[in-house]
Amino acid sequence: MTELPEFGLGYPGTDLRRRLVDAVLAGDKIATAGLYGEEPPTKAGERLVVEDEQGRPRAIVEVTEARIVPAGEIDVQFARDEGEGFESIEDWRVAHERFFEREIPDDTLIEAIRFRVAERL
Repeated sequence: MTELPEFGLGYPGTDLRRRLVDAVLAGDKIATAGLYGEEPPTKAGERLVVEDEQGRPRAIVEVTEARIVPAGEIDVQFARDEGEGFESIEDWRVAHERFFEREIPDDTLIEAIRFRVAERL
């Protein structure tokens, strides 16, 4: 349906992916974070397709901001904008350490992305 790269949220086929996609579609999730260096960095203006847990395209998002920052610079507002119920940096860090299966010290480089839904599919 679309030739756009996938906007990876969680892992395909998981309940986490379902919840994250639902949060994007509801407008609750307008930011996401990844470990820098695993893939080429995302750039502002890029359009990406959001696929649900079954691999069905659900939306196209446009990246409005993409920054590489040390984990220690992630603030509470960014954590809240991830739309996963984080109310503190500690909540954010614990959840991301569990997801990435590693510790995230303050100097760990994070790709901090903000986006908007450009089109629902």
